[in-house]
Formats: sequence, structure tokens, C-alpha cells
Amino acid sequence: MPELPEVEVVRRGLERWVAGRTIAEVEVHHPRAVRRHLEGAEHFVAALTGRTLTAAHRRGKYLWLPMAEADGAPADRALVAHLGMSGQLLVEKPDEPDEVHLRARFRFTDGGRELRFVDQRTFGGLAVEDAPGDDVPPRVAHIAMDPLDPGFDLEAFSAALRRRRTEVKRALLDQTLIGGVGNIYADESLWRARLHGARPTDKLTRAQVADLLEGVRDVLGESLEQGGTSFDSLYVDVNGQSGYFSRHLAVYGQQDRPCPRCGTPIRRESFMNRSSYSCPQCQPRPRARRS
Repeated sequence: MPELPEVEVVRRGLERWVAGRTIAEVEVHHPRAVRRHLEGAEHFVAALTGRTLTAAHRRGKYLWLPMAEADGAPADRALVAHLGMSGQLLVEKPDEPDEVHLRARFRFTDGGRELRFVDQRTFGGLAVEDAPGDDVPPRVAHIAMDPLDPGFDLEAFSAALRRRRTEVKRALLDQTLIGGVGNIYADESLWRARLHGARPTDKLTRAQVADLLEGVRDVLGESLEQGGTSFDSLYVDVNGQSGYFSRHLAVYGQQDRPCPRCGTPIRRESFMNRSSYSCPQCQPRPRARRS
């Protein structure tokens, strides 16, 4: 699933290619693409036609594009998107052939490039929701601020993290605690902080939390510079280009390869029906708690 850097790359593309343009026509090619819009596909089309998309915002892994009326007044509504496992928002020339898994199309009054929602596995989705002023849409409100946001509060995060009394990797994946971090970047951040993912959060020192947050911010920032992490053709920007951070991963997917820091072979462990990767030397597994 795309994580913060991949979604932020898409947001920047939408800001460049879509913001400020007025929708002339909307086509819904598959009902699952708009299943989150509870009023149905026809209402979804009517709510967007003739509206101007004024900006592109992101919170965690969600995107939303506020709308304006024909006279420029705020519509107090926004197009909300979640890419799910395989969703793509692509900006294409109108004469480009339709993608095999095209689910929705947006044409604009200027006759320029279209916006297409493509989703092979149909886990992603689009909806129009109330979003007065600069408010976050209700569907996104439960997502915590992400660590790259200037308003992210280290002290509040540290206190909340230690109150959770859970494993630190589980906490990093909790979108109500910290937004946008998924399995890949959790493993990479924990390696940088020299913490095993099973370390109890209530046992972390303030210095360890600060090191962890620094690792999270560094790895997310570096991934953004590389356009995100693309393991296959599903994770692309609005122009269909892949990211290259997969070439710089220290532990994720690197089982049995030498740790870049100490040379110890990287280990893989089962975690929540997924995989966790870490260095046995740099990130020793914590001792089991006494009952």
C-alpha cells in the first residue's frame, strides 16, 4: 500500500496539474470507485461537474481537493481520495488510450489533460464530502498529523506513544497516533533508531522517542526526494513515473543481506500477517516481560 511519501508525490502532481481547473465532465466506469460516496454515482457526478478544484491537500495516506463554485465562491466540499492497495491518479492527454483498470475520468473545461482514477484491485475510492473552509473532511479527521507537518508536537507524541503500552512498531502503524507511516518506513525508521519493533512503548526513554522521530522524518524526507518507493508498476506519480527509494532501503526486503551499518545478515520475522525486517546486532529483540 502506498505510504506517506508515495501519496505526497501524487499530491504534488495534483497541485501542479489539476488545481485551479474546472471540471467539465465526470465518468464513473466502476461502482466500487465511488462506493464511499453514499449518495451514489449520479450524485457524485453532479456534485463535481462545473466545480473548480482549488488545491490539493494530504493527511496521512488520504488526499482531498477542495472545490469552488462557478463564481469562485468556496463550495465547502472536497473531492476525497484514498488510493488503497493499487489506486493511481494519473494525468493523461485526452487522446491517450484508456487504462485497463480505468475506474473514473475527469475532463476539464480547458480541454487539456484529463485526470484518471485507475485501480486494479478496487480497494481505493473517491467521494465528495463536506469540508468547510480549510477544515479536514470528516473521513480524514481521525488521521493524526504526520511527522513532516510543521505543527507536529514531539512532546505530545512522546507522551501519547509511551501511554499506549504496546510494541513500538504497532504504534508507528497506528494512524490515529502518527499519520502516513506504513510497514516499509516503520522498519527503516526503527533501524535508524536502533530499536526492535517489539520494544514496549512504555519503556522508551524521551531520547529514544526523539531518535525514533528523527529516523522517521529522515527516511520519509529521503524517500520523497527519490519519488517514493516503487516495487512494481502500481506505485507511480500522476505522470506514471516510479519512485527509486527502493534502491536505498537498509533493511526492508533485505533478508540475509548484510546490515549497512554492521554487516550482520538482516533477519525477517512474521508481523501481523506481514513481514518485519531488522538487524539482530543493531536492533536486539527485547526480553519478554515478566508476567
